[in-house]
Amino acid sequence: MTASVGALPRIPHTGRVTQARLLLSEWTKLRSVRSTVWSLLVAVVFTIGLSALVPAVRMHHLRPGQHIDNPLELTLAGVQMAQLAVGVLGVLVISAEYSTGMIRATMTAAPRRLPVLWAKAAVYGATVFALMVPSAFIAFFIAHSILQPHGQAVAFGAAGVVRALIGAGLYLTVIGVFGLGLGAIVRNTAGGIALFAGIMFVLPPLMNVLPTSWNNAASPYLPLQAGERILQLQGGTLSPWQGFGILCCYAVAAIAAAAVLLKRRDV
Repeated sequence: MTASVGALPRIPHTGRVTQARLLLSEWTKLRSVRSTVWSLLVAVVFTIGLSALVPAVRMHHLRPGQHIDNPLELTLAGVQMAQLAVGVLGVLVISAEYSTGMIRATMTAAPRRLPVLWAKAAVYGATVFALMVPSAFIAFFIAHSILQPHGQAVAFGAAGVVRALIGAGLYLTVIGVFGLGLGAIVRNTAGGIALFAGIMFVLPPLMNVLPTSWNNAASPYLPLQAGERILQLQGGTLSPWQGFGILCCYAVAAIAAAAVLLKRRDV
């Protein structure tokens, strides 16, 4: 039978939608968007740039005979700023598709939905980790070169230093996935960013209105304080890996809630 005039030719199906193809698709989306490049560039610049700026300023104001208690904190000062860029980009990774309506095309191509969420989280998390671990090591050696002449540097081989540097990449990776989960829950860029900023940066100061005993008992388990334990050498209520584990629980809870809502809601 000949095709009717004006009919579109039928395109044969060339393959199944697999997790590997979804990963490739999400990687293509991630690297094709300008906000990704700029946000990750900001995170890298903050992590490396502040490792030079903060120690230099601190050394300039250091009084004779004064000793810095925690030089590694100066080294990783940029991580505090980088987490904002990484978290906001995590929200944008999925909320931008809802804003533009492209999520309909994505879910039409992958109607099972959840593999799309897993692919987004895996690709974004792997990208952040691959960029931020080297950035943390570069930051350390830059700061070390500034602090060492003043006798204030911490040795690379000192206990916990390598763990903290790798932990900086792990911390930012989980922060990014946490932001992605919040973005998937809210499905709105402004709302997702506001929720992320509220949980990470507004909630900790608000804990000060509680009685001191309550604040001291609860604050170490908030995402920011718990996650930052992996960056620290000093002891605290939680060990570094316990704190990081709690942060991972927040991220898993956000992704799990996003998965449930993704299955139940219309796109």
